[in-house]
Amino acid sequence: MSHSFDEFRLTSFSPDTLCPRAGIGQVDGSPLEIPIVQSTTFCKGSLASTADHAYSRVSNPTNSALEEALGQLEDAPAAVSFSSGLAAETALFLALLRSGDHVVCGQAVYGGTTRLLEQVLIGLGIQATFVDATRVDAVQAAVRRRTRLVFIETPANPTLELTDIRAVAAVAHRVGALLAVDNTFLTAIIQKPLDFDADLSVYSTTKYIDGHSVALGGAVVGRDEKLLEHLRFIRKSTGGIQTPFNAWLTIQGIKTLPLRVRRQSKTAERVAYWLAEHPAVQRTCYPTLHTSQRVLSERQHIGGYHGAVVSFALRDFDEAQICLNSLRFCRLAEHVGGLETLVTHPASMTHADVSAQRRAAVGITDGLIRVSVGLEDADAIIDDLAQAIDVATGSAGKETEENACTAAR
Repeated sequence: MSHSFDEFRLTSFSPDTLCPRAGIGQVDGSPLEIPIVQSTTFCKGSLASTADHAYSRVSNPTNSALEEALGQLEDAPAAVSFSSGLAAETALFLALLRSGDHVVCGQAVYGGTTRLLEQVLIGLGIQATFVDATRVDAVQAAVRRRTRLVFIETPANPTLELTDIRAVAAVAHRVGALLAVDNTFLTAIIQKPLDFDADLSVYSTTKYIDGHSVALGGAVVGRDEKLLEHLRFIRKSTGGIQTPFNAWLTIQGIKTLPLRVRRQSKTAERVAYWLAEHPAVQRTCYPTLHTSQRVLSERQHIGGYHGAVVSFALRDFDEAQICLNSLRFCRLAEHVGGLETLVTHPASMTHADVSAQRRAAVGITDGLIRVSVGLEDADAIIDDLAQAIDVATGSAGKETEENACTAAR
């Protein structure tokens, strides 16, 4: 006996069951894998037609399959997909804000978010205040009568500080604002912001959800159907929908999402603890390294996993540059979430458009390096970082001299 997809959707499955079945047809005679519907237009049987799809700028069957899968992962209705993470954020801001409205934004967020608020939306009369969102009192002090949205990223990019989602949601809701959480770094496998009273989860699906560095995309997930419909209207009006092929590629990525993210997270934690013990490393950023953050991570994160991104700081730009240029195994790229280990210099790459003053306030020093840990063996990653740090800081030479002196004695 065949069952419809909607019947199965009413049952709560774990991500381990949902992800491999993303996009799989359930109706008798349907293809096992969702097809790429590479058509701009869909025929109407009559003028009175109420068919689901009419034009691919508005909706497309392949996109709809992706949106259904993303919604299921957070126990929510179908998500709204976009051509990129920034397209998703832009639609969200346009949907919620008008001239004179105010946003409270975490100061440690993706540089593109800062650029969008400070250099684009300000021209529409939308004001933003950037605060240390790890301090609930700072968020409380920043909200105003016209605050309509609080936007945070936890873990923060690239300092990986955590924000108490439920506490910040309470602050936002007291003034009638919504809370949106950029959940790109953890995905719903490790953190479900909606379960902690956030109104919206925002994603660059380009990162871990795709996971193969092949498909740009973004999404917004929420449980308010009316708000989701408004986001679809904004998408229709601005043309920010994801292409069917990229949606299909992203569906393929979802199938292995739990396996990838959990493996990468465990490896990242090992790398983080190794970096924290390295004498040449000035600072290491990872959620479980500090007691207060560890307590919050254990409360908000699922299954003892805390993300696959680690950041560490050398003394200055010169050391960071030499380190990055000395890597043999890890790759230098402005990206996270791929299968391979990728390193980034935030001050000159992802956050180059953020003022030096704000970077300093957030802790994005010129010596900070971000590592997106891949699926390789931890030893291979650590060995490459070790030799690159040694070259950058002169540790290798110092150790050779010390060993020579010891031998001479």
